[in-house]
Amino acid sequence: MARQPIRFGIIGLGLMGREFASAAARWMHLLDMDVQPVIAGICDTNAASFGWFTDNFDTIRVQSTNYHDLLNSSEIDAIYCAVPHNLHAEMYSDIIRAGKHLMGEKPFGIDRAANHAIMDVINAHPDVFVACSSELPFYPGGQRVFQAIRAGAFGKIIEVEAGFLHSSDLDPTKKINWKRQVQFNGEYGCMGDLGMHVLHLPLRAGWQITNVRALLSNLMPQRPNNAGELVPADTWDNATLACEATDGAQTFPMLLKTFRIAPGETNTWYIRIHGTERSISYSTRHPKTLLTMQYTPGTPQTWSDESLGYASAYPTISGGIFEFGLPDSIVQMWAAFCDELAHGRDGMKQPFYCATPAEARASHDVFTAALESHQAGSVAPVGR
Repeated sequence: MARQPIRFGIIGLGLMGREFASAAARWMHLLDMDVQPVIAGICDTNAASFGWFTDNFDTIRVQSTNYHDLLNSSEIDAIYCAVPHNLHAEMYSDIIRAGKHLMGEKPFGIDRAANHAIMDVINAHPDVFVACSSELPFYPGGQRVFQAIRAGAFGKIIEVEAGFLHSSDLDPTKKINWKRQVQFNGEYGCMGDLGMHVLHLPLRAGWQITNVRALLSNLMPQRPNNAGELVPADTWDNATLACEATDGAQTFPMLLKTFRIAPGETNTWYIRIHGTERSISYSTRHPKTLLTMQYTPGTPQTWSDESLGYASAYPTISGGIFEFGLPDSIVQMWAAFCDELAHGRDGMKQPFYCATPAEARASHDVFTAALESHQAGSVAPVGR
């Protein structure tokens, strides 16, 4: 099958920039795709990062330390931008104004004002396709939770809990980086960095969070710099948000957690929905296991433990008995981005699309209310 090439430039050649390029190199893993990303441009302020890309991709036509060189190039159709949060408003806006389609990293702006500025530019350029990176719901377990949400049948929702947990910051000798500094990461701290993962499925469900009581912790207020000197680490390490949410017909509790210090956890994403008739639970800590419970009054309350195979949103060459991992979820997310870019949402091969700018905007309302709640020590309304 001939595949339509989508020529991508990557701005920010760190961890996730390499992951996207790797996903493009694995594109033959997907079956029946009529579009394909091609790495055509790279940009980073550190030119030393170019080598891995140029060593592995002979399709690169533009390489620069100035991102405008990618935006001005006729060799590039779309941009993946993975830069610190303080750069989002300027760079995302410039990318969209240049007519380049954009996959941007969360949270789409260092704060709500920056996010609103980006949204204004998006609204002024409806011909440019824009999405927000969030790959973890593309795990087979995440897809099963999404299917359960679409099907409904939870009865009365008792509670929803979702979270994203790291543990590496438990080490006090870990060197500081931009994510631990308000000037680069923003006052949201861990919420801005991790929160879109947590909110992706609840927002996609159409659930509206109406208020929040936030407990925020800065557990490691100092970290060593490259010289070994202790310097302020002034962002929130952990956030627990106790929320009220509504689906229009009922109101229910929602507990959201974004932790950089969760002992023993490594990139654990989870979601649980408890209902009076149906419940479902999934965590990447046990990526093959899906827990479900169907309840009828008078019958036993029994959880079913299902071992998941490789049942992805987009079919691949992998057999159904094999295991799914993070690199696979990234390929699936990029397949959804390219599919929607090429065919529109109504023409996609499957129904789960990438996180949207509108969902990113809604996440800012939650995070802003969380900051207000923590400062006042009280419940804060969302979206005022």
